Amino acid sequence: MKGEASVKARAIVHLDLAAGQMPENIVPDRDGSVDVTFAGARQVARIDAYGKIRVLATLPAPADASAVTPLLGFPLTTGLVRDGGTFFVLYATGSAETGLWTFREGQAPRKLADLPADGLPNGLTRDSKTGIMYVTDSAKGVVYAVTAGGRVRVFSRDEALAPAGFFGVNGAKVRDGHLYVSNLDKGTVSRTPLSGRRAGAFTTVATGLTGIDDFTFTGRGEQIVAALVTENKVVLSDGTTVLTEADGLSNPTSVLVRHGRAYVPSAAYTTQRDPNLLVVRLPAPAPSGRA
Repeated sequence: MKGEASVKARAIVHLDLAAGQMPENIVPDRDGSVDVTFAGARQVARIDAYGKIRVLATLPAPADASAVTPLLGFPLTTGLVRDGGTFFVLYATGSAETGLWTFREGQAPRKLADLPADGLPNGLTRDSKTGIMYVTDSAKGVVYAVTAGGRVRVFSRDEALAPAGFFGVNGAKVRDGHLYVSNLDKGTVSRTPLSGRRAGAFTTVATGLTGIDDFTFTGRGEQIVAALVTENKVVLSDGTTVLTEADGLSNPTSVLVRHGRAYVPSAAYTTQRDPNLLVVRLPAPAPSGRA
């Protein structure tokens, strides 16, 4: 029988909502640190194991102060990829600054690729074999493919990506030759092979993930751990609840798994209290033969 796991979360750091420290996406860094996007501050920052914060880059404010970012209304940094010393970050502004940006630590960010200003580039992942990055657009229900040189093409407009009232395709991960994506409105994770320039049909691999933002794999086969941003939960794809609001979640946005632990940033988009970074050991799998 599935239910809530017996785990105890620890807050690595409590963040400053007024300063825009709303952590949206997370990737691993060296020495136990993680890197996050601070959505409301237009920043990429490093958080070490003791909760110390170092801002690595700040994206420029939109030149058009009247621009309105689709769905959310404010300029924000979203998806993040780190490749050695190079960072790639999505920036959504409702104006000309919208796109995929890149920087190296200690250097100013520059735009690598333009993306539609009337979209919301959100999830970002990179295929290490080809160097191609895949960008989800939650407003348009589209996935773009972006080359290392910044060339953009539509990879898929599959119905599995479309919004069903509000937010469509959201998080993205590349695993074993497939692109996996979540859809917030539909509560699903779907995948398609990365065997050609255009995607094939997306196949749904997980359902019932109400309000899913981003997700990752636990390292146990295809088991998924997902951040349910509207539900204030982190769950496994088998139905096990890992964390709830009682553990400190405040609109969890993404999940990083490292050494059996899940690192979960909360952005406090609607709760408007206590954006933070939690860490928790993932529950051990049930013994064989038990439900």
